[in-house]
Amino acid sequence: MFEWIKTDAYAYPMLEVVHIIGIALLLGNLVLFEVRVFGVGRAIALQPLARLALSIAVAGFGLAACSGLLMFASQPQELLSNRAFTLKMLLVLLAGTNAALFHVRDGLTKVDALAKLQTALSMGLWILVIICGRWIAYR
Repeated sequence: MFEWIKTDAYAYPMLEVVHIIGIALLLGNLVLFEVRVFGVGRAIALQPLARLALSIAVAGFGLAACSGLLMFASQPQELLSNRAFTLKMLLVLLAGTNAALFHVRDGLTKVDALAKLQTALSMGLWILVIICGRWIAYR
């Protein structure tokens, strides 16, 4: 069904481009938000910045997820047997859980030590996701 992704000379590379754009939107906006949580740029109100940055980050995640699912569909057996891929998926799950817990406990309003810990954890998890994503091709 998804054979066209493997056979078309441009399909997979274009999906990779879309995936990278999604990652850039996701991580770039998370970094912007997270450094503000740590106090950089205090002149910028946190709530409006969060609304803007996090909505763009969610859109970036959507792009990365959709393109990633299509790339996965073109070679599921190979990817499921790839340790870097399975670790990447586990890390994405952990990053999503961390984000959900941050918002459930209203970290945007509290901006306490736990909120700062969660934003640092978020940054670390997403960087590890990117590292694992690059390793997929070499495992």
